[in-house]
Amino acid sequence: MNHGKATIHRLQTGVPGLDDVLGGGLPEFSFNLIAGKPGCGKTTLAHQIMFALATPERPALYFTVLGEPPLKMLRYQQQFDFFDLDKLNRSVRFVNLTEDAASGDLDKVLARIVAEVEQRAPGLVFIDSFRSVMLAGQSASGSVFSQQQFVQNLGVLMTSWQATTFLLGEYFGDNDSNPIFTVADGLIWLRQSVDRNSMVRKMEVMKMRGQPTLPGLHTFRISAAGLSIFASAPLTESTGDAAAPPEGDRIRLGVQGLDEMLGGGLPRGYSLLVAGPSGSGKSIMAASFLAEGARCGETGVIAAFEQRPNRARGRIVADLIDGGNVALVDTRTTGLSVDEIAVQLVNEIRRVKASRVVIDSLSGFELTLAPTFRQDFRESLLRMMSALASTGVTVLLTAELEDRYIDLRFSSHGTAFLTDAIIVQRYIELDSRLQRLMAVVKVRASAHSNGLHVYHIDGDGIHIGPILADHEGLLGGQPTRRIG
Repeated sequence: MNHGKATIHRLQTGVPGLDDVLGGGLPEFSFNLIAGKPGCGKTTLAHQIMFALATPERPALYFTVLGEPPLKMLRYQQQFDFFDLDKLNRSVRFVNLTEDAASGDLDKVLARIVAEVEQRAPGLVFIDSFRSVMLAGQSASGSVFSQQQFVQNLGVLMTSWQATTFLLGEYFGDNDSNPIFTVADGLIWLRQSVDRNSMVRKMEVMKMRGQPTLPGLHTFRISAAGLSIFASAPLTESTGDAAAPPEGDRIRLGVQGLDEMLGGGLPRGYSLLVAGPSGSGKSIMAASFLAEGARCGETGVIAAFEQRPNRARGRIVADLIDGGNVALVDTRTTGLSVDEIAVQLVNEIRRVKASRVVIDSLSGFELTLAPTFRQDFRESLLRMMSALASTGVTVLLTAELEDRYIDLRFSSHGTAFLTDAIIVQRYIELDSRLQRLMAVVKVRASAHSNGLHVYHIDGDGIHIGPILADHEGLLGGQPTRRIG
């Protein structure tokens, strides 16, 4: 007797991010429901999966139960990049069930499906919209039992035919009383809402038998390429508990004197928060960080939320991007989520094999998000930092800091605990002039300077000077006053 576990083959859906959310792919021969309100992307998701998986050896049957002909639906689906005209009537075949469903006779509908499946022997079966079939059957017989029996019979038949099945339905809540929720092996729920001027779309895999899925709501976007899912992954490791770096395994930041303040450079793989008021040179330090990496043969990635890098605003980063030393993450899309940016960053890190990442700035990042995502910005940022840490890159983040003497904070978001090192920049008034000061607040598990250093900025970048002396030294006995 064979007591080994049955092997379930997982299909790769071809939808970016979906396989991760599903827990490694879609179980073959599973019986699945794609549910959600009208317009949330159910049909597009089904077509995207179908064209990715359909082959002459694994053909697809797409049953439509619509008030419009399949050709009209196809006219719109052809606008997506995944649509493959060559697969129509070869690997993909559409069958209209509208007349069968209109009779309200579920046995007749099932018989038509059986006839088509027996003739075509498909590996993939889609029914859109399945809820229309159920409503027609309900209006004709009014029997819940007959509907439940229809669903169970359909599920058994599809599994016995070794077909992976997708039922699409317009359901408005997961509390709907429907037998399909119990019979289905997988339940994928698509949600959408309008928050001010942004459309927010989220996906939840409520169940997928036989494998662990990523819990929670995952944002997704519909573009010309179809759906892209941005997995809201659980924390893989605890940020803020980084181990001490190996001796000498430090990187230079490209600002003379700053590496000495940090105790010999920033430990590789650390995250550094540079906090300061407007005009204090945060973006200049970020550019120097990337430029120093390029000089050492390292590539970088930047997500710029304040100003898009160009030569009018600073040639250093623009030249690095043009030269292929730095990849730019597109932050111009409206209604972003932190998870979407995290996925883009990780994808670019892997694509260019980057070792340095810049996020400039957290304030601009938050303003770019859809309003609904700003509410849990701190929690989402923690997940993003965890994802970046898992890649081994060194991260520099900037944050706008209102300069107040009586309110010592390093980020308006309360996120300073996320980073391994902090540099703070401040202004003082000295002899009727503004002077800039810089200090290293922390470098986890490493000694560092605790002095307040005067620095200035010119066309060549940041120049760090001596520690601010006492009244008998640099200040010449003149009192200083903080600006805030």
